[in-house]
Amino acid sequence: MHIRTGDIVEVIAGDSKDVKGKVLHIDRDKGKITVEGVGKVYKHVRKSQRNPQGGRLSKEMPIQISNVLLMCPKCGRGVRTGVKLLANGNKQRICRKCEGSLGEITRAKQKSSK
Repeated sequence: MHIRTGDIVEVIAGDSKDVKGKVLHIDRDKGKITVEGVGKVYKHVRKSQRNPQGGRLSKEMPIQISNVLLMCPKCGRGVRTGVKLLANGNKQRICRKCEGSLGEITRAKQKSSK
């Protein structure tokens, strides 16, 4: 998966097109992603002990992961990503436009001594 929780992404399709936000949650089984400030809906709640006021609560709903692109800090916009293998064995996400680094994916595997 090319996107992780905490990344900044840009929405490229839907009602919230061109909106940038932070990834809050990823559901890999369903292929959905929850982005801060994107896909807001109102949930009407009844008065209760938990919610004494009642009324409408605003919450973010998940969107398709294919509708977002990872933001490149160097380019300043959403870009496609690739993977580059470093000399020490680590994998690194890279921007397809400027070849800039977007952070490491995995750490080098420890060799077990038998």
